[in-house]
Amino acid sequence: MPLKNLKPMTPGTRNAVRPSFEEITTRKPEKSLLEHLPNHAGRNNTGQVTARHRGGGHKQMYRKIDFKRIKDQVPGRVRSIEYDPNRTTRIALIFYADGEKSYILAPMGLSVGDWVESGPQSEIHPGNCLPLRSIPTGTVVHNLELTPQRGGQLVRSAGAGAQVLSREGNYVLIRLPSGEMRRVLLECRASIGQLSNPDHKNESLGKAGASRHLGRRPQVRGVAMNPVDHPHGGGEGRSPIGMPGPKSPTGQPTLGHKTRRVHKASSKFIMRRGRRR
Repeated sequence: MPLKNLKPMTPGTRNAVRPSFEEITTRKPEKSLLEHLPNHAGRNNTGQVTARHRGGGHKQMYRKIDFKRIKDQVPGRVRSIEYDPNRTTRIALIFYADGEKSYILAPMGLSVGDWVESGPQSEIHPGNCLPLRSIPTGTVVHNLELTPQRGGQLVRSAGAGAQVLSREGNYVLIRLPSGEMRRVLLECRASIGQLSNPDHKNESLGKAGASRHLGRRPQVRGVAMNPVDHPHGGGEGRSPIGMPGPKSPTGQPTLGHKTRRVHKASSKFIMRRGRRR
């Protein structure tokens, strides 16, 4: 999935690096799998802002993605590879043999006309979904479950892929894209292959307006604010943070401060933490 450099016709396109969308086969999504997506602008059910710098953006429809993949031994053919505005990877429209349609996350190597299948007896082929007990060691997977029958929760972004390392009793040791090694139950499912659009990390929007189209509002530095607005604010002229450590607007330590609970129940499944950013 190559990128394209736009001609420098304007200052906004001079440094823009955008996807070429060569892998996209249709511009019209499947209407039966669309759902209205209201704009919450970073607010929760009480109207309080819980995620700053959100709002505006282009209207979007939600594509209902099948993260569970529980249609065992029912083959489906890939009808199209499509763009999804709600995620960074591409999605694939599947027409199953029993007449049902669904969207799945499209891995690299999956193209129109290919067949996909779910279940313990499925082949190790990109797009197929199997329990971890049926996946050989060394295989790259995505859409990884943490709880059986709950649906994939991990490894769902563009170019992501986790690796199956070994089996230990009722668990499988997985190396996640962050470098973290975690034990997952054998009954949990995962899909085969690395996800599509791996060049997403090399894209450059080129102008602020492109970020606004995505629903992202401007971010103002805390040191440029007043003390009433941010813990970093205030001072005469340009001033440093001026406190024991950087903080969020609510006073929570940030920029490297560990926020994970020490006695969290799932910590026993983590064999090695991910690499520090």
